[in-house]
Amino acid sequence: MIPSKEEVFAAYNRVRPFVHQTPVLTSHLLNALAETELYFKCENFQKMGAFKMRGAVNAILQLSEAQKNNGVVTHSSGNFAQALSLAAKNIGVKAYIVMPKNAPQIKKNAVKGYGGIITESQSTLKAREAAADRIQTETGATFIHPSNNTEVILGQGTAAIELLKKHPDLNYIVTPVGGGGLIAGSALAAHYLSKKCQVIGSEPFEADDAWRSLQSGKIETNQTANTIADGLRTNLGDKNFPIIKKLVPEIIRVEETEIIQAMQLIWERMKIAVEPSSAVALAAILQKKPFFENKKVGVIISGGNVDLKNLPF
Repeated sequence: MIPSKEEVFAAYNRVRPFVHQTPVLTSHLLNALAETELYFKCENFQKMGAFKMRGAVNAILQLSEAQKNNGVVTHSSGNFAQALSLAAKNIGVKAYIVMPKNAPQIKKNAVKGYGGIITESQSTLKAREAAADRIQTETGATFIHPSNNTEVILGQGTAAIELLKKHPDLNYIVTPVGGGGLIAGSALAAHYLSKKCQVIGSEPFEADDAWRSLQSGKIETNQTANTIADGLRTNLGDKNFPIIKKLVPEIIRVEETEIIQAMQLIWERMKIAVEPSSAVALAAILQKKPFFENKKVGVIISGGNVDLKNLPF
């Protein structure tokens, strides 16, 4: 069962007071390069710097008062750790965040700055899940998964709703694919808001589990994920995959060199900071020029939380 139109729009109305309606930017030069019309939905300008704020807000707002009193818990080393911390702070809820010991200090500092209570664990998924389970048992906190949670998925889709309200004549929206929350939410938005807009996914060859999952019809995993797009090293889940399988016709895979080139183009030509995961969508469009030629294409810039000491160009 995929979420209904009513659920999709309820999430949109619910999160609006808590998030930025981020700008949509265009670039004549990138349009010429891609031979299409591109509309960049800039979630790098979202609170805490990424689209994940939307899903975190929606998930917390759907909790009962008793659940809110006990707080929320997640495990994440990246943007969702920051998103849940800030969303919880703004709503007046405690956020317990399990982070691997080897997570960058800059990310730990950001989580602390947003009021998140950090528990460090070993970097394996098993260790992270065990720590989150322990916190749930000790505190009664509600676990919120970064991407495989229906309320998170609905929240993430609100960026695409804003984009389609501004540009209702889009033929495609291209999003990066990591855990699957953004693409599933975006696909729901397009499904209910537009008669002609399809959502296409993009991911690195080095972490192409979603592409393989669409081919096989079941959730595939990555044995390794040696990609610069660190936000896309996660796997799909049983809540978002059925939506993706039903509503997403294609996922385009890109090489690491293509990701870096697209990231550099956005920095140089649009003068905005985007993280490597965000550049995957433009890389896919440039790779498949004939497919997108002369179409109107929305691009979700998923985030801008980049390590400035570690730029790939």
